[in-house]
Amino acid sequence: MRYITKSLWLLVFAVVLCCGVYPLVLWAIGQTVFPFQANGSMLKGPDGQLVGSLLIAQPFTKDEYFQPRPSAASYDGSASASSALAASNYALRDRVARQIGPVAKYNSGPKTGQLVAPDVEAWFQKDIFQGAPHIVAQWADAHNSLGAGWVNADPTHGAYIDAWSKAHPDIVAKFIKDNPSIPQPKAPDLAVVFFETFSNENPGKFPSAVTTTGKDGKPQTSIQPVNAGSDIQSIFFDMWRQDHANVDLQNVPGDWVTSSGSGLDPHITLQNAEYQLDRVAGKWAADTKRDPAVVHSEIEQILQADAAAPFGGLAGEPLVNVLKVNLELRTKYGAPN
Repeated sequence: MRYITKSLWLLVFAVVLCCGVYPLVLWAIGQTVFPFQANGSMLKGPDGQLVGSLLIAQPFTKDEYFQPRPSAASYDGSASASSALAASNYALRDRVARQIGPVAKYNSGPKTGQLVAPDVEAWFQKDIFQGAPHIVAQWADAHNSLGAGWVNADPTHGAYIDAWSKAHPDIVAKFIKDNPSIPQPKAPDLAVVFFETFSNENPGKFPSAVTTTGKDGKPQTSIQPVNAGSDIQSIFFDMWRQDHANVDLQNVPGDWVTSSGSGLDPHITLQNAEYQLDRVAGKWAADTKRDPAVVHSEIEQILQADAAAPFGGLAGEPLVNVLKVNLELRTKYGAPN
């Protein structure tokens, strides 16, 4: 009993020390010496409300803001993950191409510095890819998963194909005959045959969300055939690039198109921020009705002041915290339009 009693006292002492005293001492030190870091490095907006942590990336979609690296975890702090896509995986190529399409610029020739996007739209409207007609049908046939991905991306896409299938019973019946294992096809199952039919009926166009003003004065969004816009510029940039392989385009920063291992990296390189600077400064200048050159210079100064390399500049290249910089822009210029 003497040995058991000593063991129990030792156990109690160890539990109190490791599970009580030690955490309490660390908490006290953290709250008194490092309160900001100990509480998650949280930042507040101009209204005093918490907007996020310096340690976890979050998405920014407005052109007035710098955008973080892509995230395979959808910026969910509880689901840290990488895409794990190989360089040979077409899904990775497609994602990167879609991100580059709307911002790619010519690097030489008479259009140096100009956006490629208008030429992608003009090429798409001709509806010829590598000498064959029907670009949309070729896109869906080449990689079936992309068509299904379009259907699953938004509930309105699936509803649009459901309505199409009711208007094309003969085509759906043929699909069922050719695919007896799918007697009751869903919208994703019909994606390829839908795009093939759509391409034939609407050459040089793609189904995209269009917002109009209804009779009640409220905005209404519906899927309509379009031949220009961000969907055309992004989805079909890769095919345009294949048709224009010799065109010299400006390089883009690697972290602009690649996700981090965690999917939650809150920083981008200063080079990435400089790449986005023209867009950000131009939009803020338009919102505030100020000289674009002056706004560009002001934001450049903010980037230079906030950029810092790891370990006090001893390793790596200068990085910028996206949330911190965007909050500074919000404080300086107000709410974006």
